Amino acid sequence: MTAVRAFRGRRVSPVTHVLHAAARVLAEHPEANSAILDGIVPRVARHAGVHGKVTLDKVVDGHRVVLAGVLRDLDRASLHEVQDRVEHLRDADPATAPEFEGVRRLHAEPSWRVAARAFRDVVKPLATRSAVWGTFAVTSLGHRAVDSFHSVGGTTITLGLGRVVDRPVVRAGRVVVAPVMRLSLAFDHRVIDGAEAADVLTEVKEALETVEEEP
Repeated sequence: MTAVRAFRGRRVSPVTHVLHAAARVLAEHPEANSAILDGIVPRVARHAGVHGKVTLDKVVDGHRVVLAGVLRDLDRASLHEVQDRVEHLRDADPATAPEFEGVRRLHAEPSWRVAARAFRDVVKPLATRSAVWGTFAVTSLGHRAVDSFHSVGGTTITLGLGRVVDRPVVRAGRVVVAPVMRLSLAFDHRVIDGAEAADVLTEVKEALETVEEEP
């Protein structure tokens, strides 16, 4: 994370850096930006766009919950545009923000069976599924003393971010101290195999290590 930490000007969070990098990588890997469609004969279908889901620590009706917001068309957004959208979701009031209207309706439904059926009806079609779940997910526990973890976010690819800490690394045969973040990837083996997942994770890593200031 040396390049990320050295990023000058406006502060950009590690989550934003990963969303930005992963969206561009997945645009080049449409197989990984796909989903399984259930049916008599399940099939894999590619999403029309690259939409990132990010998890948020919120309080709803006095209870601490994790909500998700979807940022659409991230492969066409600049790094600072992604940061603007992440901050908007972070600061949004779950009781009033339109981004969380669907969650509020589900919570207000007195019957869990009706709520579950309504949710299934929304996420079954590919187009509405991407609006609710995104086409890939990014979740972070780096605000606590967590180095690595794996999470399944309902998408084919889920990236998990640990904390950024100084660690010993080897450069040019010498041990030096550098900021390191452990980045994990969970994937749906029905959609892609390990080789494709390894390509995606490697290219996201390389993008983070070579990030440059935008004009």
